[in-house]
Amino acid sequence: MHRRSRSSIASIAVTAFVMGLSLALPAAANATANPDVYALPGDPGDPGGSKYEGIGLDERRNLFYVSETTGGEISRGRVGDPQAAAWLDGDGKDGRFTARGIDVDTAGRVFIAGGPNSTDHPGAPDLWVYSRDGELLAALNAGATGAVFNDVTVARDGAAYFTDSSLKPRIFRVVERNGTWSVELWLDASDTIQTSGPFNLNGIVGTSDGRGLIVVQSTGALWRIDLRSKNVVPVALDGLTGADLVGGDGIVLRGKKLYVVRNFQHVLVELRMTDQFTGASFVTSVATDPARVFTTAKYAHGRLLAVDSKFDEPVAAPPYQVVALRLP
Repeated sequence: MHRRSRSSIASIAVTAFVMGLSLALPAAANATANPDVYALPGDPGDPGGSKYEGIGLDERRNLFYVSETTGGEISRGRVGDPQAAAWLDGDGKDGRFTARGIDVDTAGRVFIAGGPNSTDHPGAPDLWVYSRDGELLAALNAGATGAVFNDVTVARDGAAYFTDSSLKPRIFRVVERNGTWSVELWLDASDTIQTSGPFNLNGIVGTSDGRGLIVVQSTGALWRIDLRSKNVVPVALDGLTGADLVGGDGIVLRGKKLYVVRNFQHVLVELRMTDQFTGASFVTSVATDPARVFTTAKYAHGRLLAVDSKFDEPVAAPPYQVVALRLP
């Protein structure tokens, strides 16, 4: 099996960036009627500024939602409008003091992961569900001490799956039955997934065949989880190693193409997955803007809408933005 070294992948990234072929360049203004950059309102009352992490997309309504880790506010914007607006308050509203991953189901309902919300505020919720009109449908405490609810995906089965980024590699499942919402510990993969460092299971997506989940670990490992059997297997990597995915944060799956956002490494990696989603081959790795720490992204109208987190700034300062990255 041929594997490219980390140095060769870095060389590819630099070459692509210099030649102007980078995936991570903002989308050309004349290539689309949609904005290249979206302004987020931020929280002017927070002395630490506003920092961001998650983004959810309502494809049917062309709406996107962005979460603030500093306070838990949620902004909402339209894909065709360069200015997003405040949508949900934070700073304790509905028990939410921080917010991380976001996803949207086909009914337009918004699912929010609360990171360490209940750890920092005992008894507070971990997860929230809102209607597309902003009505609170559920505020759930999972009863999981020390959990860090990081990212979420709504799978084809209609359930929402949340990753726990703590040292316990767990996935929690939220479902609605007869108008009642509930959360359960769906999977503890401690027997299979080795953890280390402060962050582990991170970005999560459902496979396009509806049979599984793909999860990236911040340590660089990639996992495929079967929705029926809950069997967890490492995704075999062809052309790169797990070291080349270290810092993997958000992931985006389009058919068999998987995009991995490596946050503080300032790199976007494109992989081609096998038919069963148990293997992935290297396609390209390109540099992102070194002045931005992108955390996650969503695919919209041929581009990736990537969140500029401001995680590299001790005190975050505007402009607060989502940036559209063009794909080849």
